[in-house]
Amino acid sequence: MKPALPKKDPARILVVDPDPDVAASIQMLLRSLHQGHHISLTHHGQDALTLASREHFDLILTNFRLPGLGGLELLKQLHSQKPQRPVVLMSANANLAIEATKQGAYDFLVKPFDAEQLLEISTKALQASSTMSQRITLGSSGSKKNEPQLLGSCPEMQKIYKEIGRFAPTDVTVLILGETGTGKELVARAIYQHSERAHQPFVAVNCGAIPENLLESELFGHVRGAFTGAPSNRIGRFQQAHQGTLFLDEIGDLLLPVQVKLLRVLQEGTFQPLGSTTDIHVDVRVLAATHQPLVELISQGQFREDLYYRINSATIDLPPLRNRGKDLETLLSHFADIASEQYGIPRPKFPAPILKRLLAHPWPGNARELNNVITQLVVRSRGFPLTLDLVETALSGTRLDSPHLSNDENEFALAIIAPVRAALEDAKNRGSGDVHDELVRDLEKQLISTALELAGGHLGNVSSWLGISRVTLRKKIAVYHLASPK
Repeated sequence: MKPALPKKDPARILVVDPDPDVAASIQMLLRSLHQGHHISLTHHGQDALTLASREHFDLILTNFRLPGLGGLELLKQLHSQKPQRPVVLMSANANLAIEATKQGAYDFLVKPFDAEQLLEISTKALQASSTMSQRITLGSSGSKKNEPQLLGSCPEMQKIYKEIGRFAPTDVTVLILGETGTGKELVARAIYQHSERAHQPFVAVNCGAIPENLLESELFGHVRGAFTGAPSNRIGRFQQAHQGTLFLDEIGDLLLPVQVKLLRVLQEGTFQPLGSTTDIHVDVRVLAATHQPLVELISQGQFREDLYYRINSATIDLPPLRNRGKDLETLLSHFADIASEQYGIPRPKFPAPILKRLLAHPWPGNARELNNVITQLVVRSRGFPLTLDLVETALSGTRLDSPHLSNDENEFALAIIAPVRAALEDAKNRGSGDVHDELVRDLEKQLISTALELAGGHLGNVSSWLGISRVTLRKKIAVYHLASPK
């Protein structure tokens, strides 16, 4: 069972379908994500356009056949209205996928589709919407704490800011180099946001996180029957990024056959979806990043030399944190503020001995590792003064971030595992404790409280979800002094 992750801000979704039952079914499926999304329904294209012009929606799912203003025309006007907002078109006619993408669709769902496919595409679209809506602040700590920021004023970072400004207005392919955790995606998004394509889609793909047998389909799409488990046509990331920017993170992990197709689309602007003989034309700016030494991979026959020269038109080489001097203190303070606010824990002070020890660490994981360690210190200290022992524990082999963990898994580790370790270490120091009962009580209280919120206070739903009787549920509500359901 996948662990429950810290709750993210709910999104606003608009579902447009002429059949009220179908629209209600899609609404129910989206609510099964348990993210508290606000889902609006409408059955007419013109009504959808009017709603979208006066209200903010993070995602719009629309049927092709609509009374009055048709789905394709609605898509065109929605895209013209706000190109960065993902719109997913739904139709029983798979041949409409190409035209829908040309008109700005984020993706295309062939009816009838299964629930898993709808939820997967919707989740990716919402992630894309969130990414495109977050502005990257350069070199200043004066912005909101939860905004993505490229912080630092050392000479090396000043050079990076100038290169971003130099390359952003052009369509040149940029290769972003740097060790893991140095902020390569932040640089890519900063280039995009300062480019002429800033009002078009930004699509990010982590080439190292997608199984090798699925990567070609993920990038270039596939046609129905291209392989086992391909029941319908699927649009790839290149088509999703049409007229916008595609960020290929960890490009060094691409297999050689995929590198050949990537080289062709970079040279000619065309490719063929998996299983198809039809050329697809796209207008996409590509940004790439890697922590791997591509020149060595070329000598080993693992990376094409011609592709390297194609993506290496402009290069930004990010400095490791250990070479950024006073920037480390700026980032340390920034991450401490974020963790304190996120977890509702007083921000600890960093006295001179603690600061000296942190500054002496080589930070092989760079800013990502620093963020992880500082978050651990905030959570473990629980408002009490930091000690060198606590710092050593956070810096030791108990590091929770890993290149094999997703962002959500890292977030779960920090939110759940770190408090568990802190409670156990406290009991260890005292020689005794009640850790089991305390943590079980805290988790159960949070579980019931969240379920009540999602169910709108409906005890029957909460009882069904949690698998406990209403009598037991009422007793626990009383024990934990939770708000009485309506």
